[in-house]
Amino acid sequence: MTTISERELEQIRAQMLRFAELQLHHTDLAEDLVQEAFLSAFKNLANFKHQAAFKTWVFAILKNKIIDYLRQKGRFVLESEVEDENATNHFFDETGHWKIDYYPSELQGEEETVYSDEFWLIFETCLTCLPAKHAKIFMMREFLELSSEEICQETHLTSSNLHTTLYRARLQLQNCLSKKL
Repeated sequence: MTTISERELEQIRAQMLRFAELQLHHTDLAEDLVQEAFLSAFKNLANFKHQAAFKTWVFAILKNKIIDYLRQKGRFVLESEVEDENATNHFFDETGHWKIDYYPSELQGEEETVYSDEFWLIFETCLTCLPAKHAKIFMMREFLELSSEEICQETHLTSSNLHTTLYRARLQLQNCLSKKL
């Protein structure tokens, strides 16, 4: 079993706090949810199977805390998703995820490469280069796995604006990752 230093825990906490603040726009609430995520992680440490890095596991807990909070507040009104029939998208599939053919070539290898610390440092650097609105919307879709309806309701965007923003964010991230990897 590997141990995590106090310094590493503080770095993880700082990253979690930045992510939560980006999603919630409320520093105190973000801090509360990060603390709840850590408390839940440490209460359930015996259940941690080491199939993923501790950071990945505790971030997943935070992700669920944020989703639970947003849904509990009743901020979402679900309605059918409006698709832009005129838009053609060669880089992403119908669910909005990168098509395998357009991944940066270094990411097509084994799954361990994707989850390496180096990749996530580069990804975080690329993500911070995005405009804040694009980064938030991208993380809501890809990390929190919220539907288009939920994101539109939370951000007060139209469906077409959401899809345009996601498209631009993905292209910028893909370009950045391709150059840095």
